[in-house]
Amino acid sequence: MTSTLGERAVRAAMAIAAGGSLVACGGVSLEPAASAPVACEKLQGLAILAASIGLPTTGATVTSAKLVEASGSGATAVPAYCEVAGRIAPVDTTAPNILFQVGLPVNWNQKAMMFGGGGFNGSVPSVKNNVPAGPTDQPTPLGRGYATFASDSGHQSGPLTTRDGLFAMNDEALRNYGGDALKKTRDTAVAIIQAHYGKLPATSYFAGGSNGGRETLTAIQRWPADWDGAIAWYPAWNDVAALLAGQVMGRALAQPGAYPNPAKRLALFDAALEACDALDGVADGVISHQNACNARFDPSTAMLRGAPLRCPGGADTGDTCLSDAQITALKMINSPFSFKAPLLNGDTDHPGFNVWGADTGITAWNKPTQAYVSLVNFNTSQPAFPMPVTAPFMAILGDQWVRYFVARDQNLNSLEFDPENMGPWTGRVQEVSRLLDAKTDISAFQARGGKLLIAHGLADTVVSSRPTQEYYRRLQAQLGASKVDGFVRYYEVPGYGHASSQVFNAAWDSLTALDAWRVDGKIPVAQVVADITGVPGRTRPMCEYPTWPRYKGRGDANLAASFECVP
Repeated sequence: MTSTLGERAVRAAMAIAAGGSLVACGGVSLEPAASAPVACEKLQGLAILAASIGLPTTGATVTSAKLVEASGSGATAVPAYCEVAGRIAPVDTTAPNILFQVGLPVNWNQKAMMFGGGGFNGSVPSVKNNVPAGPTDQPTPLGRGYATFASDSGHQSGPLTTRDGLFAMNDEALRNYGGDALKKTRDTAVAIIQAHYGKLPATSYFAGGSNGGRETLTAIQRWPADWDGAIAWYPAWNDVAALLAGQVMGRALAQPGAYPNPAKRLALFDAALEACDALDGVADGVISHQNACNARFDPSTAMLRGAPLRCPGGADTGDTCLSDAQITALKMINSPFSFKAPLLNGDTDHPGFNVWGADTGITAWNKPTQAYVSLVNFNTSQPAFPMPVTAPFMAILGDQWVRYFVARDQNLNSLEFDPENMGPWTGRVQEVSRLLDAKTDISAFQARGGKLLIAHGLADTVVSSRPTQEYYRRLQAQLGASKVDGFVRYYEVPGYGHASSQVFNAAWDSLTALDAWRVDGKIPVAQVVADITGVPGRTRPMCEYPTWPRYKGRGDANLAASFECVP
């Protein structure tokens, strides 16, 4: 006798209680233990019930599903796969949907990869993406047979794209951005994977950079049972402190005469290179011993080709020197600053940025990455209010964050908000910190055998590497250095900026390293990173923090084998 829909609903509830996922197609429940695989095109219209998603929603729907033919060759090959798109509906009817995509390769390796976003998100990363700073000579995760998925984190951005903060006026959208969308997207994607293949992934990884790096660390901390491994590049884990630092940067560069044009940025870079390049034993255009450079370089007294970097009398007298106003702003960006009240992740300060030797947007080099590097650094306009769309990236983020996340007043002059003295906004900033900042308690992830790779460029003036060092030190303090060494590696890459670089543009096969560690127990050793833009093809060792790459005194300076990682 055929069971009624009511009886199927009871069995569905029992499946959920037992830990299974639940989807429905045409109103008929698919029970995970006995479901047959659903063909690609028949996934369209599939409904994932709210009860099968681990956080409150009103369910999810697949809006399109189509088979994409294989294309490309070698490392750029994309296999035949089912391209799925859909939406996850909010509880608050005024909140936006979460839009997502899933890539289901025809030849599946029974593994899954979720991609994080960037900036304030607002668009869905392509399921064909590589991992951040991934290798150019190896296939992407989809190309390797991974089922891949990502979402826009629960809002659709406006003209400012990844810098658009208007969504934060809605509480549910802000919670989704803070991390809730990660769980909702993962549970929905896994239900679709199970419906299509008839089985769950055997191994699941998360990879992201910048805000996606924050999302990576948030996911393994809040939902450790969902993830077997993670890759976090330049993670904005201390999101609120990082945005406060962006506000410091914007206010500093907004001062009269403080904004350096691209020619002056080149002068600063060249002076830092002149003072610090050879500190690693070879003059190769990359500052490898960043700590030593930070300790010795001072733009007030630095020299550039035999002349002072400081303009005569501190006035702005030309493009080959820096005025006192510009030096003051740059020193402020480099320096730590403290908050009057602690944030809810324990932060009481931000340690500043490695400005000396960073490409803050040097247009004269005219390399393929120049437009992006300029956009995410000092860009082409001085910060002001209203904030120009061509202002420095962090100044725009700070402006959007102050007006929409904190004050929720789009007419507020954000440059009047003082990060060191937040006054009546202190409580709201702490609440936003609770929603956005990643925590360092990942002991449950470690206990289930999870593996974590973290990496950061030392020339990053969007998300500073200094707080990432602090994240790693906090892990060691909480869990002990020996336990941390058993499941975490943190690497720093000299010369690499934020997601791209004209100096040393990093490409590292982190996914192979992570998968071999998690699945085969092969500890990552002798990892190598390649440069694909500065000097294409040169390599450096990936040095585990706190070591750095020093030239051995012999051999080709463009080969990793000529360097050793030293404390």
